[in-house]
Amino acid sequence: MNTKLIVSPSPFIHNGDIILKRSCQTIFALLPALLAGFYYYGISAVAVVSLSVSTAMIWELIMNYLTKQPVTIGDGTAALIGLTFSMLLPATTPWWAVLIGTFFAIIVARGIFGGIGGNPFNPSLLALAVLLISWPDMFDFNEALLNYDFIYNMMDPLSAVKRFGSSGVSSFDMFNLLIGKQAGGIGSVSGIFLIIGGIYLIIRGFIRWEISLSFIIGIIITSFLFNISDPNKYAGPIIHILSGYTLIGVFFLATEDSSSPVNFIPMIIYGLCCGLMTVLIRNIGAHVDGIVFGILLMNLVQPLLDKIRPKTIGKVANNYE
Repeated sequence: MNTKLIVSPSPFIHNGDIILKRSCQTIFALLPALLAGFYYYGISAVAVVSLSVSTAMIWELIMNYLTKQPVTIGDGTAALIGLTFSMLLPATTPWWAVLIGTFFAIIVARGIFGGIGGNPFNPSLLALAVLLISWPDMFDFNEALLNYDFIYNMMDPLSAVKRFGSSGVSSFDMFNLLIGKQAGGIGSVSGIFLIIGGIYLIIRGFIRWEISLSFIIGIIITSFLFNISDPNKYAGPIIHILSGYTLIGVFFLATEDSSSPVNFIPMIIYGLCCGLMTVLIRNIGAHVDGIVFGILLMNLVQPLLDKIRPKTIGKVANNYE
């Protein structure tokens, strides 16, 4: 008697989670840092964020129409990409730059690779990299944010290190850096709120602690080695952790699902190398902040890292009777 067996592809059990839930939870975790940015930078920051989120969703609709796919803006991923991208921008970013950035994030970085889950690079970071390379003066936070009174030194810490060595940050107060009183992106400088949001996502299981923790360890080890080799030239770990895009990168950019590893050992290697590349680019590279290109470089090798897997437990059976 012949019996037909029907085998369906995984997943076989669904826990009820949906993409929209993850998007909403990530946006919720970003809100404290975003509101701090609104407080510091005012209505211009609100305008940049609003334009970024809305245009990201419009580009998503256009992509759905061109590819004749169902409308996907309801899953919240386009809004999340637009939000994270805008939080990396200075509050003085012109409208046309926001438009170009969201185009690259949604259409180029994600859409042409098949949409959600297919992108090899973090969309927000790839869009930011395009703007950084094309219009680097736009991201000179010292000039762009010159008129904001709360910035005590009129220079972001990483730029100060680049110009004056570790002595350039001697006048920076670490507590002020932690709460966001420094020149930088709209939502990327309020370290305490980014840490709270990141820990919230880890506790809820939306991101893995392995990447974030190993990323921080990589930054600490590399910056410490640079610092002891030349204390007058290179800043210590605290400055590297509390400045620039570090904390938003550690918790919200490097952990993006499609562009990060899924296995334990690859996640550790990925995070450590992200930290290593970040400090290398900051200290000896051409760019002030190495987070953007450090994570993108590791996105590139992520598929190779995920081939590292533990050995299978047990033996292969040769008896086919």
